[in-house]
Amino acid sequence: MRTLWRVLTRYRDLRLLLSAGLLSLIGDWVLRTGLAYHVYALTGSTLASATTLLASLLPQIAFGPLAGVYADRWDRRRTMIVTNLLLAAGLLPLLAVHSRDQVWIVYLVTVAQGSLAQFFITAEAAMMPRTVPSPELVTANALNGQNRDIARLAGAALGGLAAGLGGITALTLIDMASFAVAAAILALIRHRPGPASRPAPAPAHHAIRELTRGARIATHHPALRLLLLFVLITGAGEAVMGTLMAPFVRDILHGDAGIYGLILSSQAAGGIIGGIAVAAAGSRFSPRHLLGYGALAFGGLDLVLFLYPLRTQALWPAFAIMIAVGLPGALTVTGLFTLLQTTTDDAHRGRIFGLANAIQGAAMLAGTLAAGALGDRLGIIPVIAVQGVGYCAAGALMLLFLTRATSPTPQPSTNARMTIASRTTRTSDGMKA
Repeated sequence: MRTLWRVLTRYRDLRLLLSAGLLSLIGDWVLRTGLAYHVYALTGSTLASATTLLASLLPQIAFGPLAGVYADRWDRRRTMIVTNLLLAAGLLPLLAVHSRDQVWIVYLVTVAQGSLAQFFITAEAAMMPRTVPSPELVTANALNGQNRDIARLAGAALGGLAAGLGGITALTLIDMASFAVAAAILALIRHRPGPASRPAPAPAHHAIRELTRGARIATHHPALRLLLLFVLITGAGEAVMGTLMAPFVRDILHGDAGIYGLILSSQAAGGIIGGIAVAAAGSRFSPRHLLGYGALAFGGLDLVLFLYPLRTQALWPAFAIMIAVGLPGALTVTGLFTLLQTTTDDAHRGRIFGLANAIQGAAMLAGTLAAGALGDRLGIIPVIAVQGVGYCAAGALMLLFLTRATSPTPQPSTNARMTIASRTTRTSDGMKA
């Protein structure tokens, strides 16, 4: 805990970045939870709820890589401030939604919000290594991981309460306030990138060229290829679990909606406990080991969760496993983000994170569709167990093939087409979540 306290008290910019991110994430969860409830209440249609999820995934796939280009081109602190203000203003159309005939406004706002959020996500991930010295980066990423679990606990509960008491108006105003306060906090950050850490501005039509350069860096660098493969495998698995978890609780564990909510809350509580442990002691271990062993343990525990109902219908193991999985989950996320940040040089970090976000979004979309199509045909347990198998396989790949090298990717010369050397990428929720 001494390491954790030292990092929090010593680095002011890190505290500000974490505080702004936490507020923004809580607002996201308030809106996400409340909108899902409100859209279903207005329409009575599960298809409408599924369309809301689809509208949130498409911008991650379409705009993630492009947002990464601009995270490398623009001042990252200013990008986050402006993005938060635009996100707040972009919620205003939701105040006009009062009937099922106006639900299309929700879809448009969701797409716009998801598109803008990509600029914040990539800028935040790329800026994190500039707020602390390299030896403290694992601790900083573990603390950032805490934001997601705390926001899920607080935001989901507040979102359900706000939706019930004040409807979509309350949801909108709470989320707008969270973005505005987050922008004010970010304005207090002192760090300004020097000329060496920010490339010279380029014409807008060069964005595609810069995007292609980032993709080449990722595909030519062995460590980055492995890390993006990890994102692909685990993203699909998370979508499978997200799609089938409610049917698993209802049809396999024979639990009701209350049990389902408590199981998800147990996961968030376990994540907070695990995150504190990683933040306190994670810097003693290599990010490669955090990622590989964390993913192996995470996948193994999930397999136990999905397969134990074949022997018993008791509910308590589900709660215990969901809490226990918090530690390997925190290890995995911290290791992945740290590797992505340290394997990529500052000038290209935004592009790599943008590409990782897009790959994750595409994998989640494919996993959602596959789970929906195969769950009824093959059964819930065989399909949802794929998530645990995927994590185990991905963790083994990282331990077997990911090199120990952590030197950043060299910046490509203007003459030579592209020879690359080392490194990896990051995630904040979507990878903010």
